[in-house]
Order: sequence, then structure tokens, then C-alpha cells
Amino acid sequence: MSSPVIKSMQTASDRGQLQIQIVSRIQNRPIREAKISISYTGAPGQPLEQVQTNSSGQTEMLELAAPPVEYSLQPSVEQPYSKYNLNVEAEGYEPVEVSGSEILSGEISRQKIELRPLSDGAYEDVVIPDHTLFGDYPEKIPEEEVKPVNESGEIVLSRVVIPEYVVVHDGSPSDSTANNYYVRYRDYIKNVACSEIYATWPAETIKANVLAIMSFTLNRVYTEWYRNKGYDFTITSSTAFDHKWIYGRNIFDSISNIVDELFENYLSRPNVRQPILTQYCDGQRVTCPQWMSQWGSKYLGDQNYTAIEILRNYYGDSMYINSAEEISGIPASWPGYDLDIGASGVKVRQIQEQLNTIGEVYTEVPQGPVDGIYGERTKEAVRQFQSVFGLGQTGIVDYPTWYKIQEIYVGITRIAELY
Repeated sequence: MSSPVIKSMQTASDRGQLQIQIVSRIQNRPIREAKISISYTGAPGQPLEQVQTNSSGQTEMLELAAPPVEYSLQPSVEQPYSKYNLNVEAEGYEPVEVSGSEILSGEISRQKIELRPLSDGAYEDVVIPDHTLFGDYPEKIPEEEVKPVNESGEIVLSRVVIPEYVVVHDGSPSDSTANNYYVRYRDYIKNVACSEIYATWPAETIKANVLAIMSFTLNRVYTEWYRNKGYDFTITSSTAFDHKWIYGRNIFDSISNIVDELFENYLSRPNVRQPILTQYCDGQRVTCPQWMSQWGSKYLGDQNYTAIEILRNYYGDSMYINSAEEISGIPASWPGYDLDIGASGVKVRQIQEQLNTIGEVYTEVPQGPVDGIYGERTKEAVRQFQSVFGLGQTGIVDYPTWYKIQEIYVGITRIAELY
């Protein structure tokens, strides 16, 4: 007999999509033939579906029930997303359960799960708590948006650099029992954005919020804020001090794609070198007249405000979008133009070499010539790479595709250890 949770979810009018990727914690390599059992979080003992991963460690795209989209488009007492449990088993690896992976109406969600090689049979349980717009979290303790720079040693960096990694302290600053996690900067921004705004919101609203999150984070990096206080991390996961980062959570495509587009940007004011510490609140349960309101930014997006117009509405007309001079941990920088049929030269050769290396691990990406000429075989390899990693399948190496290739190449070759 079905539980009330299953009955209520089966009658949900909307659907969202989920793709699960299973990788080894060692070198991020895909795990094929991993078995995944999917159930509602409210009825974990009653599996809805069982699937397996392919040679790229991925499941097919799954359609799952979700609450009506309207619940996420205005403040609601109804939970605007459905939550699923994912039980994962793979030969040679310790099992993992992810509890609370979120599905939003009409949105593509990607759940990446890392497995540890089998040792003592320990069972890891990753619990994804409520979204900050639905759950109960401490409000932000106000700070000055620009940190003082006249004290000796307070500013360590001489210019704004996009770090390859940030160290996230999963708790309040003084909680010595909380774990520290090394997280790729872009993955950190995607995680926070998915934890603090809804992927169903207008694209310009998402851009405005992502820019605020990135600028805040880069202020912490630039000022070495916590390290100057004697701590060994970059930022915390406490909403009272920083932003909500959730270990192991799922990422929505609509937010992920915008982060990939904007990730070298931050917010500035004239004659201020450091990124601005752009604080905000939900604008519903907590009000913050001097900061951005998240729900307010959503309503401005509904009225076709652009991202910079939304930001200036809250932070004033002197706010502008800046870009970092340097991106750490990337082997070679974006050439400044798309690579497509007819392109040639060292940048094309670099991409060809990297795709061949990636194809040794992700076998759906075909091997091709390394001749510096962007032909049909290179285009097909790019298209397959884009398919595996959730990018638009154009076969063109645009800005997001370039940096995704760099990220995956660095991950599987361990080049990052050299930085």
C-alpha cells in the first residue's frame, strides 16, 4: 500500500528532471554500472525507480514529480520543491545515501555523488537540508561593505584573483568541530546560488544574485578576512556570517550555466580596489533596507529589469560589474573568441590534446586528430563533451565550454597539484 507521501507526490501536477553522476573521490573518475535506488525522502523504504550509470558515470535523464512552479515564484507555506533519497552502490566502493536531493518544476537538476574506495564498509549519509528561502536560518550579521585597508597586513593580495579553490568551514567561524572542505570556486558559487535562490526565477534575477554572491566571496578572498583572524579557511557556511553552502547538494542547470558565463566577474565601486561585500536578505521574513532583497530582485526580474539595474536599485548607481585580472589554476586562458569549423592554431591544438586525454576517461568523447585544425571530428568531440557535462550541444568551444574543458582536464590529470 502506498504511503500518504507517495500518493501526494504522484498527484503533483508538475515534473522536473534529474541526472545523477557517480564518480570516484580519487581523481574524479566516472564509475560505470553503479546502482542507484530512488525514493521520496518522506518514504525512503519504498523505491520508485532503480537505475544504473553508463560509461561516463551518468544515469539517463529522469523525470520526477515536483510541486507546482507557482510555489517557487512567490513566498509560499508550501514546499516549492520535492525531495528524493538516492541510495548508491558500486562494486569496490563504499555505499552512499543522499537524502533530500531537490527537484523543481521544469528545471534540470544534476546530482554528483562521490564514492570512496571500499575499506571498512562505512555507510556515508549526505543530508541536504531545506533551502534558505523555505527553511529557518540565522539572518546575516551586518558588516561594512568595504573593509579597511590601512592596517598593516590586513590586505594580503595586491589584485583581485579568481581562486581555483576556496576552503569552506562548514559551520560558524568559532566552531572548531566543523569540517573544512576544499571546493572549486565555481562549484562553491553554484552550490550557494542553488541553496539561496530558486532556479525557476528570471535569468536576470539569477545573474544579479550570482554577481552579489561572487563579489561577497571574492571580498573574503581578497581581504584574507578569516586568515587575518587566525583561522585556516576562506569562508564559512553560516548564513549569519557568510552564505549557505551545503555539502553534497544538487545543482540546477539554469543557475550553473549563468555562473559559467559570469564567473570571472564581481561588483565594484569607483576608486575601490576590493570587490564589494554585497550583503542581502530574503526580503520577506527579514528586511534589509540597505541591501538587496532576494524576493524583491525576483519581482524586478519579472518586470524585465536587467541584472545591473536590479543591483543598482538596491546598492546605488555607483555599483558596476568588474572582471578579475587573473584566474588561478587554469593551464591556458580563453582565446577571446569561439572556436569552430575553420579555426586553427595553438588554441585548437590545446583543445584537441585535452579532449583526447578526457576521452581516455570519459569514453563517450571520441578521440580525434591533434593537428591544430578545427574540423568535423573536433567538432563532434566537443559536441559529445558538451553532452556529457550538461552544456548546450553546439560543437563550438565558447567561453563556458572552454573553461569546462580546462576544469575536467585539470581534474583528471592532477595538474591542480602544481599550483
